[in-house]
Amino acid sequence: MTHESNSPHPPRTPRTPGPRLTVAVLGPGGVGGLLAALLSRAGHRVLCLAGEETAHTLRTGGIQVRSTAYGDFTAPVEAGTTLREPVDACLITVKATALDAALTRIPPAALGDALLVPFLNGVEHPALLRARYTEDRVAPSVIRVESTRVAPGLVEHTSPFAEIDLTGAKVPRPRLDALAEALTAAGPTARVLEDETTALWAKMSFLAPLALLTTRYALPLGEARTRHREELASLVAETAAVSRACGASVDPAQALALPHSRLRSSGGTPIDAFPPAMKSSMQRDAEAGRPLELDAIGGALLRAADRHGVPVPVTARIVRELRAAAR
Repeated sequence: MTHESNSPHPPRTPRTPGPRLTVAVLGPGGVGGLLAALLSRAGHRVLCLAGEETAHTLRTGGIQVRSTAYGDFTAPVEAGTTLREPVDACLITVKATALDAALTRIPPAALGDALLVPFLNGVEHPALLRARYTEDRVAPSVIRVESTRVAPGLVEHTSPFAEIDLTGAKVPRPRLDALAEALTAAGPTARVLEDETTALWAKMSFLAPLALLTTRYALPLGEARTRHREELASLVAETAAVSRACGASVDPAQALALPHSRLRSSGGTPIDAFPPAMKSSMQRDAEAGRPLELDAIGGALLRAADRHGVPVPVTARIVRELRAAAR
């Protein structure tokens, strides 16, 4: 899920980099394109993996970024359709709906012992990735940013920040620390969290209510949270209950209405702090006729609730209505 903010910040430039890394980016869209460009500008070798047309565009023209936080710049990257050599890390920045097809671009044999760092919505993808790749190299992580691919090779970063939480219950901590250092030196604020479950469910605690409500009623967030306040509060409470049942420490009050600065320090953003005009990424996908991440978000929430015997009547109804509308 993405965040927005209108606070003015002067453009930030990368700090002196540490060791040069080779980083693959699977899905160089709004998030992946921004991270690829920032890492390239900081001196790292970046390999973008995409369809042939997009790969050709990136090989010939690089990635152009427009950002109030990091300035306007163009960064060169390498690009291809399939990973053919070992890398230090592979960032997975595709949508959940495209994950299965996209993973054919990173054969396990080519990946070597690279860190696999998925920035995906939902909570079920880590198990899928660990079943396919080396278990102690999968580092499920969270990014908070508002960044959009306007066209292949053109990214607009509109939030004054990009914040990353790296996790990985079985990943050697020095590997995570090295990647966090490289990302932070390139621009984003990156930190390593010990509790993978809480990190993923902290995002889910605001992502699921936000995405489900705005998409169900086809309203920008300000109208949705005002006109359907009771449903929003129920969605938040139900998601927090499931999160706690899964072992995460999530407070529904934090997901809904605590001051922005306080909650950002704990890994999330309250729904009431988002700008009224904001639309969720799921809502934008619905408007554009693209596949929805409904199963990765709403479906995953319902499956977790069922496993733990947590009643989620409002969530179940809205997911049911959205599924019916998508047929």
